[in-house]
Amino acid sequence: MLDLEQYQKIELLAGCDEVGRGPLVADVVSAAVILNPAKPIAGLADSKKLSEKKREYLYRQIIEHALCYAIGRASPAEIDQINILQASMLAMKRAIEGLAIKPVMVLVDGNRCPDISFPCEAIVKGDDKVAAISAASIVAKVIRDREMHALHLIHPEYGFDRHKGYPTKEHFKALAKYGVLACHRKSFKPVKVLL
Repeated sequence: MLDLEQYQKIELLAGCDEVGRGPLVADVVSAAVILNPAKPIAGLADSKKLSEKKREYLYRQIIEHALCYAIGRASPAEIDQINILQASMLAMKRAIEGLAIKPVMVLVDGNRCPDISFPCEAIVKGDDKVAAISAASIVAKVIRDREMHALHLIHPEYGFDRHKGYPTKEHFKALAKYGVLACHRKSFKPVKVLL
């Protein structure tokens, strides 16, 4: 295992991260990004530590300047079938395999690697330590948040634009009042209980 500085010097290094493990609704979304060393992007950080405005700004920078990026996802049906951890791994695998340029090395956020054919290392808190993983976390978060806004337009009574599908008091109230949607994860306890 190399140290982080050596990793960052690898050409065609892909960073991968997922978002949406905790919510009760919709897909788990992952992104894989290969940054362009000739076009560094300032301000990359763990998406959770950035404001929505800053995330949107950085998202546009990444889309514009990265060598390539790809999105992977796993649906609520897949999550219910194989569990959220396996679904997260599947979403990451799909993102990495979707890259138009084949990475030399992949760094993923967390403590385990998806089942891929590229050399891979898992970096705990990688979204804070590795620019490519930070970029992936931002892309995945912006895309999933936009999808929650779109879902809010269809089902405004659930408040998805605010809680993004996470298990909040507001979400529990809406579930109790309006019932379970097709896009809810049926294997998650609060949803299972209602069913």
